[in-house]
Amino acid sequence: MRLCRIEWNQSTQLGFFEDSTVIPLAAAATKLGVACPSQESLLAVLPGGVQRSALQSIQQQLGRLPASDLAALRVPADSVKLLVPVPAPSKLLLLAGNYSKHIEEGGGKATERAQTFPYVFMKPPLTTLTNPGDPVRIPEVSPNHIDWELELGVIIGRTAKNVKEADALNYVAGYTVVNDISDRKFRPNPGRTQREKDGFFDWLHGKWHDTFCPMGPCVLPADELADPQTLHMTLKVNGGVEQDGSTAEMVFPVAAIIEFISSFVTLVPGDIISTGTTAGVGHAKGKFLKAGDVMEAWIEQIGTLRSPVV
Repeated sequence: MRLCRIEWNQSTQLGFFEDSTVIPLAAAATKLGVACPSQESLLAVLPGGVQRSALQSIQQQLGRLPASDLAALRVPADSVKLLVPVPAPSKLLLLAGNYSKHIEEGGGKATERAQTFPYVFMKPPLTTLTNPGDPVRIPEVSPNHIDWELELGVIIGRTAKNVKEADALNYVAGYTVVNDISDRKFRPNPGRTQREKDGFFDWLHGKWHDTFCPMGPCVLPADELADPQTLHMTLKVNGGVEQDGSTAEMVFPVAAIIEFISSFVTLVPGDIISTGTTAGVGHAKGKFLKAGDVMEAWIEQIGTLRSPVV
């Protein structure tokens, strides 16, 4: 079952996510007459966490409850506030150019995996991570070319250093939806003296605006997904499909990304890796976000991350 963090009854809690409803973990434990796992962190009840087995036991017992008892535990999802699954990761790492079709729509030429390496960059997590349903804010400093990027997010569950690709998925706690919002035409100091690296830093700084990384609405535990390279994914803006692809299109699959990053950076529980986007970004079509738009980023088996734009 998918898991989420919620704000409900004036407290932060964990819950089982069911798209239109949520079953609060504490209420489920009370109904079953068992101890409730700690609600301080979602990581504790995901693969690699110390309370994963306790959570799985509750999940199994819920499956045996009469339908009427289960229905009584459900709370409408629109009556709780969904929160980002990991509120303060030590690292928020993202990939650029990890889908061939996205490279090609931008005018580039895709390269075979053996001939290149993953391009990894970072966002400041505390100011870019944005709860499901909370607004993406168009920056006053550069408002006209704000774009979407639907991505599969990977949550690390165990400390990983020099991990091999064949074993890498064993270090994953779960999967979520990320929308890597991007300012395509950020150009600080337009009257500047041009330097060789200006274009790269324009692109990089355009990733860093506040609210530019919505994440959620939930986490699919890694032990409930055998292969993360099999997921259909779509992104809609105001109901119209803009991106329609699959995680199978990645140049570097999840396991290869973890091997690469962990070869020179120690990954710790709670670190987030966002794995790149498929074709269909607004920049390739001359379409950009404006106030009043609503994005719906959906990944099969995980759910829909809804983000209004203001």
